[in-house]
Amino acid sequence: MESWEYMSSLKKKVDATIRIWIKTKLSFSNVIISLRKFWETCWSVSNPERFHLFKMKGEAGSMRQEKPKQEERIWGSMKRTAFILGSGLLLLVAFSNSVSGQLQRFWDASGCFQQAQWERLLSTFEGKEWILYIIATILVPALLFWSFNGLLLVADTARKPNFISRYRIQVGQNEPVDTMKLRQSMRTILFNQCMISVPMVIFLYPIIKVRGDPYRRELPTFHWFLLELAIFTLINEVLFYYSHRLLHHPTLYKKIHKKHHEWTAPIGVISFYTHPIEHVASNMLPVVLGPILMGSHLSSIAVWFSLALICATVSHCGYHLPFLPSPEFHDYHHLRFNQCYGVLGVLDHLHGTDTMFKQTKAYERHRFLLGFTPLSESIPDPPKKMD
Repeated sequence: MESWEYMSSLKKKVDATIRIWIKTKLSFSNVIISLRKFWETCWSVSNPERFHLFKMKGEAGSMRQEKPKQEERIWGSMKRTAFILGSGLLLLVAFSNSVSGQLQRFWDASGCFQQAQWERLLSTFEGKEWILYIIATILVPALLFWSFNGLLLVADTARKPNFISRYRIQVGQNEPVDTMKLRQSMRTILFNQCMISVPMVIFLYPIIKVRGDPYRRELPTFHWFLLELAIFTLINEVLFYYSHRLLHHPTLYKKIHKKHHEWTAPIGVISFYTHPIEHVASNMLPVVLGPILMGSHLSSIAVWFSLALICATVSHCGYHLPFLPSPEFHDYHHLRFNQCYGVLGVLDHLHGTDTMFKQTKAYERHRFLLGFTPLSESIPDPPKKMD
């Protein structure tokens, strides 16, 4: 009973914080903007002459008249910053205490079962652990990739079920998909997966064993698993952003990356439709480097490889579906070419390669869809201007 009351109170705290965040529509960029304004206004009051020499030459004498307004801006910036950081901290604490704690309890409760099954697998493949490695790193991720993409291909080619077209990002594109173009692309997709991905994962087997025994008898703890996923995601973001942006150099784009951009309105399987060099540099290395550096357990590697393939599919699927990550960011990259190079968008924000995207309705729709009303209907594009 006490546990139920504790969970109810935490749920109320989380719900209240989420409602505040949704109401104010604050994001990471708001935090940066508020901190920047706060810093500028503090500088303008503490050292007005140098500030105006830097910002507006010859207008240092107007500082006295604007001092009340500056104080108001300082106070406003302080309140916004305090609210953002305070509510963010509250949300983080509530989330970590509720979700993470409950998942840890579930992990611990099912740990005996998971550990027993893992030890059973080790006994079954004793002396032939490489077979277990092939199953976990190649067969399981590939099965999930093609199962998900198989459903999407039915929607793209047969336009079934009918309602899914409501969630299409680029309306009027791939309705239905060009089967001839898809058939030609499939050759490259299968080549990259069978002739590059599979040999590359097998080649990395001895390296992974040297970095850390992937068949350790004890499974990783829940919190260690979360830490690994966070590190994998960070490494993937950094490597993918810079390798991807490098491929947009005119010389490399024409010879290598242009192939992937033949699909300005992408579909799921097109995540693997790349030049072989790009497939190694941008698709494979950012994903495999994390587990190698961390010396990860085989279970962590299998989950990470599967998540990477599913996320790549979602980013290219062309549908903003309920309860799945938003593909608006990468879809806009295929549409405009010179924006949104990363996965999460963090480095795009820091480098200013998402400025055009932030001025579009696609940016407003770039969020997790928690209902069944398509965001293209609740946040429609502005009407096109008639000549």
